Amino acid sequence: MAKNVIILGAAGRDFHNYNMFFRDNDRYNVIGFTATQIPNISDRRYPPELSGKRYPKGIPIFHEDDMEDLIRKHNVDEVYFSYSDVSHMTVMHLASRAQSAGASFVLLGPKETMLKSSKKIIAVTAVRTGAGKSPLSKLIASMLRERKVKFVVIRHPMPYGDLAKQRVQRFATLADMDKAECTIEEREEYEPHIKNGAIVYAGVDYGEILKQAEKEADVILWDGGNNDMSFIKPDLLFVVCDALRPGHEMWYYPGETNFRSADVVVINKISENPTDVKRILKNKEKANPKAGLIEADLMLTAEKKLDIKGKKAIVIEDGPTVTHGGMKYGAGFEFASKNGAVIIDPRPFAVGSIKEGYVRYDHLEQVVPALGYYGKQLEDLTETINRSGADVVVSGTPIDLTKVVKVTIPILHVNYSMKIRSGDIDGMIDEFLKK
Repeated sequence: MAKNVIILGAAGRDFHNYNMFFRDNDRYNVIGFTATQIPNISDRRYPPELSGKRYPKGIPIFHEDDMEDLIRKHNVDEVYFSYSDVSHMTVMHLASRAQSAGASFVLLGPKETMLKSSKKIIAVTAVRTGAGKSPLSKLIASMLRERKVKFVVIRHPMPYGDLAKQRVQRFATLADMDKAECTIEEREEYEPHIKNGAIVYAGVDYGEILKQAEKEADVILWDGGNNDMSFIKPDLLFVVCDALRPGHEMWYYPGETNFRSADVVVINKISENPTDVKRILKNKEKANPKAGLIEADLMLTAEKKLDIKGKKAIVIEDGPTVTHGGMKYGAGFEFASKNGAVIIDPRPFAVGSIKEGYVRYDHLEQVVPALGYYGKQLEDLTETINRSGADVVVSGTPIDLTKVVKVTIPILHVNYSMKIRSGDIDGMIDEFLKK
């Protein structure tokens, strides 16, 4: 008898786990997915074009709050946890909920979920969202480019639109993102690579994505999302830790898995919290003493010259970093503070989804999360900015906000790059390429 299962997800890892383990597996009957973290992704279906011949009508996606009812209604045998950037406590609360309703609770591992490639794979992952994966990925991409290596970037999924159309996505130009109607979160991750001349693959079906990427690259750079594991078995794994969140490398799933698996541990933002770096080093010595070590900082630069000293500023930050990533602020706030801006409290001016975001993530006080997954959210972001009475927008998101919001005040974009303080990353890349 096939086991009835539910897959807990957030529109990314869950679909990958399904494709890898469940799609053609007649030992299991997938009742549905559940969704959380990302707004408006429940109450839709994983389409038949992706779900395979065993599910000709596709697979429904429910809200995670309905898990117990689904377990009882459909006599579910096993619940598979399949998303990232959650505390170990949260994982076990979900396990307790599943078990109290009568089901087993399961985590799939690398053997069941990692694709194997015929090409060399460098993977960049992290222990928490917002640790600094993107600047490290950009740095490694520039190093490959300098060495004239033929490479492409495969990015962790963010399929929040039409899943069938998003099965395999290839972005070589900014126009490709416009055509695909990318959300703010997608643009934040793809745009910097594209501007630097790299081709980016993403989507839903990573088996097909990998096949296409292998046709035009000798090296593939996996640019991870949240603190998730790589979808492709890496030959060289960099894992980024955050000096501002010491200890989190041992408290969050699957960040601790990455930390223990790393070939190279990168401790970022060390100048902002040099004392607590020792705590991360102590955990590394216990959990992964053989891994190489890089220490780094984020360098903040303004995209243009604009004097913001004494001006009222509303700060926009990368959404995932300050929402489920748990940070109170990011690069935009730090730059505005150091350059003398008067940072306003945006909460009284928030509307719609932005206002709801402050209720859900009540640690936020002085920044606006860039919640721009859908058109209405972009309208809410625009109205929040226009209502604020600010003199300037300071944006810590990696994208050009002027392309997605229409406001009457100037927008100052803050760029951030990674500066290596200690450790021979050049030597690590050269040694890897010689193998």
